[in-house]
Amino acid sequence: MVSIRCKRIVESELAKVGIKCTMIDLGRVQITGSITQLQTQEIAIALLDYGLELLDNKKSILIERIKQVIVDMIHHSEIPLKTNFSDYLSNKLNLDYTYLANIFSDVQGITIEQFIILHKIQFVKQLIRQDELNLTEISWKMHYSSVAHLSTQFKKVTGLTPSQFKHFTFQNQTALVNV
Repeated sequence: MVSIRCKRIVESELAKVGIKCTMIDLGRVQITGSITQLQTQEIAIALLDYGLELLDNKKSILIERIKQVIVDMIHHSEIPLKTNFSDYLSNKLNLDYTYLANIFSDVQGITIEQFIILHKIQFVKQLIRQDELNLTEISWKMHYSSVAHLSTQFKKVTGLTPSQFKHFTFQNQTALVNV
């Protein structure tokens, strides 16, 4: 769940099958009482209609918690980390980083570091499209050590430099407007 709207959907769907929530947070729901297998199935089906997924095994839940910490760090953190990310993630989830990294890699097929890089580059692409910040400001906002480091990572992931990406993005938008 990534928004207030998602929380409301979950709360509504749980209420439809007679389940009362005591807490709804991003990716987590706390309920009173027990839940039957039929209720679990009904909720899972209802949530799929909204593009949401019910996670009920511990590995999947842990993976989603790892992803949420990463997404929060990338999209909502204005202050660079004072520790390395492995320590930050371990402290945030109260689990050993090696354990987290192994489960994540087994389930996702990529490392936590690769996932972080992919999300950072996705956010950088979004910032480039918004055209409000220059590349130096973007590299600072995304906590890169330099524009060169950002550019190198960007090219590895996308096959384009940030400047090429910006050029093609705005060229295509202009072409669509002129049609």
